[in-house]
Amino acid sequence: MRKQTDQFYLVREDMLPDAMLKTVEVKKLLDSGKGYKVNEAVEEVDLSRSAFYKYKDGIFPFHTMVKEKIITLSIHLEDQSGALSKLLSMVAETGANVLTINQTIPLQGRATITLTVETAAMAQDVTVLLNRIERMESVVKVELIGSGG
Repeated sequence: MRKQTDQFYLVREDMLPDAMLKTVEVKKLLDSGKGYKVNEAVEEVDLSRSAFYKYKDGIFPFHTMVKEKIITLSIHLEDQSGALSKLLSMVAETGANVLTINQTIPLQGRATITLTVETAAMAQDVTVLLNRIERMESVVKVELIGSGG
């Protein structure tokens, strides 16, 4: 028998088996406030009760793991005048609160920014923030490197 651990993996949605994805759908129905019972919800998404109970405590949408938390991002930024200022302005526009900023000296035209932000006041999901940063002209790469309380 496998030992239960607190080790986690970030897995792309299209790599997950149907039973896991359907478990997330059942959990959404149960949390919807529409009075679903487990039997009704699993029947609606065509999932067995046993599969639901097998996976229910082990799968969560990514946004629920980082909601109302502090996240740390690693951002590779091109060395352009005003790039960091634009990045910080965009983060502020989302409602995120910048807690710390660390920047390396630009080498070969790029600097690495480690940005820690509090996301509790954001009206949107953290993935919206990540996507907006990723689309910025001066951003080469953005990674979520940590999240916590």
